[in-house]
Amino acid sequence: MSGIESPELQALQLQRLRALIVQNPTQAMMEVRAAFTNMIKFSSAIIVNSMEFLELEALSKVRQYFPTPIFTVGPLHKLAPAICGSLLTEDDKCISWLNKQAPKSVIYVSFGSIANIDKQELIETAWGLSNSKQPFLWVVRPGMVCGSEWIESLPNGFEESVGERGCIVKWAPQKEVLAHAAVGGFWSHCGWNSTIESICEGVPMLCRPFFGDQLLNTSYICNVWKIGLELQNLERGNTVRTIKRLMVEMEGKDIRKRAMDLKKKAALCLMEDGSTTCSFNGLIKQISV
Repeated sequence: MSGIESPELQALQLQRLRALIVQNPTQAMMEVRAAFTNMIKFSSAIIVNSMEFLELEALSKVRQYFPTPIFTVGPLHKLAPAICGSLLTEDDKCISWLNKQAPKSVIYVSFGSIANIDKQELIETAWGLSNSKQPFLWVVRPGMVCGSEWIESLPNGFEESVGERGCIVKWAPQKEVLAHAAVGGFWSHCGWNSTIESICEGVPMLCRPFFGDQLLNTSYICNVWKIGLELQNLERGNTVRTIKRLMVEMEGKDIRKRAMDLKKKAALCLMEDGSTTCSFNGLIKQISV
């Protein structure tokens, strides 16, 4: 990233940017890229599900190269909650479990609707959660674990070791979970929607990216906004240490404070004179011309 003077952009590691560039793209992917480029050329506006303060430096750079006006109208799930539905059936029974937990004690674990893990990753994740002694809500999608239908590959003795301290569901009402007083951390794949939702509730993140923009998002979370920690590997001992750093130790308290500061800024964006509201009004004017 040599030549970039912005401290924010310098913090985004070059290898994270390379992850966005698919090597040897398919013909279909090339056609999608070409169509996307053409659409931008002829578009009257570009809409971004973000907030101005979150990516101020990056937006400033991008706007230098795109003549089309860019409008940051996020967070969309707050701006239009009625149309932001879940792709999978939500199990809201986990909310009653959360109601029994101490404030900020639960780590919520969800790797999104696409990513898969193998059986060994499942085992290491399971023992990491068990050995951390933290209450946890863990989303394990059917078919998420390669070669398994659901949780039949969990290690022997795991469920007995955690008892009522753990709750495993096939899918959770994520926005409601993140807003719950018992949730103190989010172990996430760092997809953009999950990242935005976590920021809006002031929940610090444990980052385990898989592919694409998740890697770049992790760099923002850990190096720019500094509201999370990256889980470098899933070995159970490392998982326990990282969970404790986020949920228990002083480092985690500092991270939580920064996360809460971003939550406040996100709320301001949606106020009458906030950046999102102003951007949305500007968008309406732009497309009305």
